[in-house]
Amino acid sequence: MDRDSHNTVQTVNAFLTHLASERRLSPHTVKSYQRDLSEARTLLGSQPWDTLTVHDMRSLAASLHRQGKSSKTIQRMLSTLRTFFRYLMREGLARDNPAMDIRAPKSGKRLPKALDVDQVSHLLDVGASNSEPLALRDQAIMELLYACGLRLAELLSLNLDSIDLHESQLLVTGKGNKTRQLPVGKPALTAVRRWLKVRPMLIKSSDQNALFISKNGRRLSPSSVQQRLKRHALERGLDDHLHPHKLRHSFATHLLESSGDLRAVQELLGHADLATTQVYTHLDFQHLAQVYDGAHPRAQRRKDDDK
Repeated sequence: MDRDSHNTVQTVNAFLTHLASERRLSPHTVKSYQRDLSEARTLLGSQPWDTLTVHDMRSLAASLHRQGKSSKTIQRMLSTLRTFFRYLMREGLARDNPAMDIRAPKSGKRLPKALDVDQVSHLLDVGASNSEPLALRDQAIMELLYACGLRLAELLSLNLDSIDLHESQLLVTGKGNKTRQLPVGKPALTAVRRWLKVRPMLIKSSDQNALFISKNGRRLSPSSVQQRLKRHALERGLDDHLHPHKLRHSFATHLLESSGDLRAVQELLGHADLATTQVYTHLDFQHLAQVYDGAHPRAQRRKDDDK
């Protein structure tokens, strides 16, 4: 071991002792600091700690980002280095703290989870024959959420005159009070028709014009829909937590996979900015990549070579 390497190890060990004895951090936390510093040293090479610059810290963060590390992981590494350099400055072993003002690259927007086509079919087909009023209402709600990609607030704001059963269209009021006309598929229309036949059984006031009402005759609340969806998912064997937005995500993902028409999906979802819709292109690419890896002969050959 050369002199610089020996001094580096000694310095890090002294810092870890400082954390354990002076700051009385737990062994688990001290081990985390040790692991971060070891990884940082591997990426930074043999350059002495006191010669590292802001540029080196930025390069380190960029390297971790390229490796696919999350923003949270990179931020933790930088926090470790800031604490370490504060210790070095206190001991007179460094003049400044190059990690002080470095921030982790922002993580990309978390991709929404979607049900696959088989899961949606199972959710909507199982129990479709139940003729109880609330079951018919819930079936119509789930069919519309998936058929039209509605936001929960948009669903709850629907009135009786929002849907044109003859023309198979739905008039939706979205964000910014903007309206959009949406086509409605046959299964959703059938479910709505079945619900409308029993809706009068729950009516308490003749002036109630909400399309979907509670057993007490009032317009449904967000929590009511969320709870009912969760219940139906559990009853039908879906492991993932089902919420209204997941059906909206599923609508967008399946439509984009089939059509590839991002602009049309944007219009149907009611997104003002195409960039908001583009998150679904990542989901679609994941699907295409899986198909490619599973079917393309050269991709298969590459995978075999990696074994």
